[in-house]
Amino acid sequence: MRVLVTGGAGYIGSHTTLALLEAGHDVLVVDDLTNSHAESLRRVATLAGRPAQFVEANVRHDDVMEATFARFLPEAVIHFAGWKAVGESVAKPLVYYRENLDSTLTLLETMQRHGCTRIVFSSSATVYGAGEPPLSEDAPTGATNPYGRTKLMIEEILADASVADPDLAVGVLRYFNPIGAHASGMIGEDPQGIPNNLVPYVAQVATGRRAELSVFGDDYDTPDGTGIRDYIHVLDLAAGHLAALDYIRDHAGYHVWNLGTGRGTSVFEIISAYERACGHPIPYQVLPRRAGDVARSFADPSKAKRELGWEATRGIDEMCVDSYRWQSNNPRGFTA
Repeated sequence: MRVLVTGGAGYIGSHTTLALLEAGHDVLVVDDLTNSHAESLRRVATLAGRPAQFVEANVRHDDVMEATFARFLPEAVIHFAGWKAVGESVAKPLVYYRENLDSTLTLLETMQRHGCTRIVFSSSATVYGAGEPPLSEDAPTGATNPYGRTKLMIEEILADASVADPDLAVGVLRYFNPIGAHASGMIGEDPQGIPNNLVPYVAQVATGRRAELSVFGDDYDTPDGTGIRDYIHVLDLAAGHLAALDYIRDHAGYHVWNLGTGRGTSVFEIISAYERACGHPIPYQVLPRRAGDVARSFADPSKAKRELGWEATRGIDEMCVDSYRWQSNNPRGFTA
């Protein structure tokens, strides 16, 4: 199948692009490299033994997308492109609404003009807000920040589009906390600036790039007082995208699935697992809670197992070992 991947040079996008190539699909990546590196796609090509085609562009640009669709004639789209930092979205809400919503509207309009009727969308568990876990797909939604609201708005746009076009097949993947890296250590997460998420920050502390980790709150109502999240290996996540793509080949309409392990892991448990992975202590300091953080969040992934035949197979120790291998091999990420 010819698959167009927006944002395919990023962390999750590059691992999914590799999985698509290994599965025999023809892939074209559109990415403006705002928060990613072309080097990731060069390494993907090495691992896969063949390259994905690449267009450096913002998905919001209608003329570029029109030319790209006319040349590549995609049969399906996987849509990762978008801005994704929660804190930044609070400071720059208009940028987030413009980038994330406009790119999706341009993409859907271009798909419609070219008769492309299959799309898998990269959503997020942030759409659940502060819901009580385990979170199933029918749990109430209510994002608490502009980033999460853009994800929720895009889901609603896709749902409305699927009603208007009975041939449109939409797979929405709400994933929880992706971590880890490819076992080769050649591709992994390379955030720009100070990491917004726990594990890439731990990885940079473990390799000496940063002095210590900040733990925001140890007084939550959890067994060790720190926040609990559902961490999923990025390779399991990539496999989930391929499973969703396969499902929507034969199932039109609008479909939503959680991708998670269904198990929660605390901040202190992550630190311990990473210490086992790297073989030395991770220095940290405990700071007050951050506004908006919840005590616990983890998935009910049973629908994905039932409908897609997918489930996460890798545990926390493997996630941390793979993360550390990537970071230690690439202490400055793709720019080293």
